[in-house]
Amino acid sequence: MTTPPQLATFIKAYDVRGLVGTQLTEPVVEALGAAFADEMAAERAAAGGSTGDLELAVGHDMRDSSPGFAAAFARGAQARGASVLMLGLCSTDQTYFASGHLGLPAAMFTASHNPATYNGIKFCRPGAQGISVDTGLGAIRDRAQAYLDAGSIPATDAPGTLEHRDTLAAYAAYLRELVDLSTVRPLRVVVDAGNGMGGLTVPAVLGTAAGLPALPLEIIPLYFELDGTFPNHEANPLEPANLVDLQKAVVAHGADLGLAFDGDADRCFVVDELGQPVTPSAVAAIVALREIERVRAAGETGEIVVLHNLITSRIVPETITGAGARAVRTKVGHSLIKDVMHETGAIFGGEHSAHYYFRDFWGADNGMLAAMHLIAQFGQYEGPLSALAAAFTPYTASGEINSTVDDVPAAYTRIVEAFSARGTLDELDGLTFSGGDRDDWWWFTVRPSNTEPLLRLNAEARRPETMVAIRDEVLGLIRR
Repeated sequence: MTTPPQLATFIKAYDVRGLVGTQLTEPVVEALGAAFADEMAAERAAAGGSTGDLELAVGHDMRDSSPGFAAAFARGAQARGASVLMLGLCSTDQTYFASGHLGLPAAMFTASHNPATYNGIKFCRPGAQGISVDTGLGAIRDRAQAYLDAGSIPATDAPGTLEHRDTLAAYAAYLRELVDLSTVRPLRVVVDAGNGMGGLTVPAVLGTAAGLPALPLEIIPLYFELDGTFPNHEANPLEPANLVDLQKAVVAHGADLGLAFDGDADRCFVVDELGQPVTPSAVAAIVALREIERVRAAGETGEIVVLHNLITSRIVPETITGAGARAVRTKVGHSLIKDVMHETGAIFGGEHSAHYYFRDFWGADNGMLAAMHLIAQFGQYEGPLSALAAAFTPYTASGEINSTVDDVPAAYTRIVEAFSARGTLDELDGLTFSGGDRDDWWWFTVRPSNTEPLLRLNAEARRPETMVAIRDEVLGLIRR
């Protein structure tokens, strides 16, 4: 008898991410579908609701394994009595739209920016509310493990139904309602979809593929063909090597800006007219200002809250507080931040990894919506994007630097010993030290990846030479 896989080895803090064929198989996914249906039914029953009409939405990206996994997940959920709305090919934020718009729990099959050998699942409750290991994902894992250990999924007397629905046009129309791009100046935009789901959503939202009116945007496409083998480059714009083609194309076409989406198109990265990256922190600061101004103009009174994770540039909280709102610092992670969005009533949240969260999008992250806000702001600006971005990039940052580390506690001990007398320690998420004075401050964060065997370093300082010295010292301690 084959030993069932141990789900705890690849179900992480806020999603499922595993190797196809060894960790993620159709029987495993079918068990997770059954467990998700059970957990959603249990939560509904605990809240006093009926469990007889439970419905789930399931979407998937363009990876070769995704359609089969989505079908297996649906079989498991149906066996436990849930009816399933199959969304088909879609971006992760399109699945969040379906969850929010239709009020359904949802599962999205994607491994985001990971290589083609991986796949995964992102779960959400109705209204696109996140599910982390501490708020339901752990229970789903344990339920699924029990089914795998037992070797079968008992079917209910009334299995659920299956329906297919395309939500792309409704998704595109909703985003157009949130951000009006019809009056921006004409812009030439190169978009690198990385053979990911942006190849489906960009023509619908920024073009006319969904039947919407044309915008004053000339879209120059790179790698819009959906291909889960990623034949051109990995769909991970956080890695500089994966931006090279976009940077060259922006300069070659004389474009005003470039956009790069990751594999499931929920993150968007920006380059300026010179082909230089615009930091996600600068984008977060710009969008935060727009959202603060928008809700004030709409007549909202009282405290306005905007989130930023602990790795964003100091310019982000400075921009938020400078505009009269309250900046709330969070851990890294989409499910965790969605929880804080709902707890605080925040209107917006930004992460260093180019995840951007919107109250008007049910508190979920949407890279396309962030790109639209940036285009709207830039489309009313007379100068080049490089000048606009420079105003929101006054400090020097290292970017995220990853190191494979076998003994994380030992690395932590070395760092604490070296910096405990020189800075203030914060353990909100990993280790964060900050020090210096008003004219020469610095900070750095070292935290473990939730999905890979890595330690991630981010550092920033007021002065470039200070950042370099801090960065190099900490890297030496990590990699010793």
